[in-house]
Amino acid sequence: MRALTFVPGGKDTLEVREVPDPEPRQGELLVQGLALGICGTDRELVQGDYGWPPPGEERMVIGHESLGRVLRAPDGSAFSPGDLVAGVVRRPDPEPCGACRRGEFDMCRNGRYTERGIKELDGFGSELWTIEAAYAVRVDPALDTLGVLVEPASVVAKAWEQIERIGARAWFEPRTLLVTGAGPIGLLAALLGRQRGLETHVLDRSPPGLKSSLVEELGGIYHSSSTLEDFQRAKPDIIIECTGAGQLVIDSLTTTAAVGIVCLCGLAPGGRAHRVDAGVINRDIVLENDVVFGTVNANLRHFRAAAEALARADRRWLERLITRRVPLTRALEAFEPAKDVKAVIDLTA
Repeated sequence: MRALTFVPGGKDTLEVREVPDPEPRQGELLVQGLALGICGTDRELVQGDYGWPPPGEERMVIGHESLGRVLRAPDGSAFSPGDLVAGVVRRPDPEPCGACRRGEFDMCRNGRYTERGIKELDGFGSELWTIEAAYAVRVDPALDTLGVLVEPASVVAKAWEQIERIGARAWFEPRTLLVTGAGPIGLLAALLGRQRGLETHVLDRSPPGLKSSLVEELGGIYHSSSTLEDFQRAKPDIIIECTGAGQLVIDSLTTTAAVGIVCLCGLAPGGRAHRVDAGVINRDIVLENDVVFGTVNANLRHFRAAAEALARADRRWLERLITRRVPLTRALEAFEPAKDVKAVIDLTA
């Protein structure tokens, strides 16, 4: 079979290769790969920024945003041939910490987890793949290839779960949401915010165009800007920061309403210094009982919530998120810099 492989830690090693067909072990599904989403993490892996191959291997199969169709399922599992599934990315370590032992492996405390396509486990970028039935999530067949959005949506589903848990510490009835960044994570965060009935604002430096149209179709308000100046008076109850841009991160800390919540989803590159008045930030957060937290990855519960949220969404809107589709034979094109919202590889072509 064909698979998209690379050498972790090496630069420009990505290529489609013939590899042996996988053989499912006990309790595993055999899955035909249908689609693979590409994100910034994949591009960083290909650039050699990080990545860990399976023990004893030099190369590994890339890809953690999956969609496939079940070909074979073990007796007694919840799956049948023909089911559409997405694969959970992370696995708890063999000697699990307390969080991993309780199924909260996205919150691993000791760092010995593994991840499909990223850390010590082959990913989903192949014509066939296997997965433990316990880590597969059924996708509504009406979504068809849009089910490839389950993994990025799972990150957002986790963010919303944490926001709601934090809000439950006291009376919390949020009305307004600000999402910074209109990439896939930001737009999906806005989608889930609108599903919760919030007045939703999305800020992105892109001029009006596809991104603004997507926000407006949700019933949200788009702001073409790179600062939070417009929100200094009417402050949002919740900010989900998806850019990782240093100044936006800093400004977000003092731009929520009282008892506000800031969720940091973006990753900031190092090496840039910003002038910060730590006293102002401290006083704002303390005196207003604000909360700032970071989130990454997702567990099985979040994948299921993501699949349900996507099934409730307007399919036509989701289709517009995927702005570039390429066949596996031209997979490298999906990693090239472009003004995409989302690039997806067709594993059947």
